[in-house]
Amino acid sequence: MLQKTSAATDTVARYPSLIDKRVIVTGGGSGIGEGLVEAFVAQGARVAFVDIAEEAAQALVDRLTPDARHAPIQRHCDLTNLDSLKAIFADLEAALGGVDILVNNAGNDDRHSIAEVTPAYWDERLNVNLRHQFFAAQAVIPAMKRAGGGAILNFGSISWHLGLNDLVLYQTCKAAIEGLTRSLARDLGRENIRVNTIVPGNVQTPRQEKWYTPEGEAEIVAAQCLDGRIQPSDVAALVLFLASDDAKMCTGHDYFIDAGWR
Repeated sequence: MLQKTSAATDTVARYPSLIDKRVIVTGGGSGIGEGLVEAFVAQGARVAFVDIAEEAAQALVDRLTPDARHAPIQRHCDLTNLDSLKAIFADLEAALGGVDILVNNAGNDDRHSIAEVTPAYWDERLNVNLRHQFFAAQAVIPAMKRAGGGAILNFGSISWHLGLNDLVLYQTCKAAIEGLTRSLARDLGRENIRVNTIVPGNVQTPRQEKWYTPEGEAEIVAAQCLDGRIQPSDVAALVLFLASDDAKMCTGHDYFIDAGWR
């Protein structure tokens, strides 16, 4: 479980336009996704999220529900199964009464060498990290059009901008997501649907800590312009702004939250 984030305190920005907004977050059960769900719930939004880690997802619902304006909804969903994705998104749209905001957060950064990649692994990695972002967007666009607009936030990664080791397929997907965002923003803009990419740096989550030793984390901080480790609540702060009406003229771009990692 993440530590309680600043999203639940009085120091975080409040966005009146997010109250009662209908939000779907993919990969919302842990890590960055957990921080996103918590932040939207704290804003008074109606939040639904999907994850394959059902136990962690239910624990998050149980933790947030007592203080929530709207209790979050969770569904188990394998996003690589497009039939399941379509059915579960339809179910969530019905449960929420529509969709205003989609956060395409889910992904998997398992390390791999070039020599290990087979055609089957290529397809599996693209399905895990890229394909579902398009089909999740496709699934919610009709509801957003009926509502008169919406916001789609796709998660990219600093990794391909840095060219990190042993992530060739992950980085290929994350580079493509920025192109996907630009294309969707152009095609959907006249429908008042905004589309942007969130580009996190190295965020301190339990998953990321399994890849880095304390020495490796120190190297990351040394390469940043700012001291300290990025937290899920820092990423959530950017997501909340871009999802809100305060960002009504922001679309088609990439927004970095990386502490200036170069």
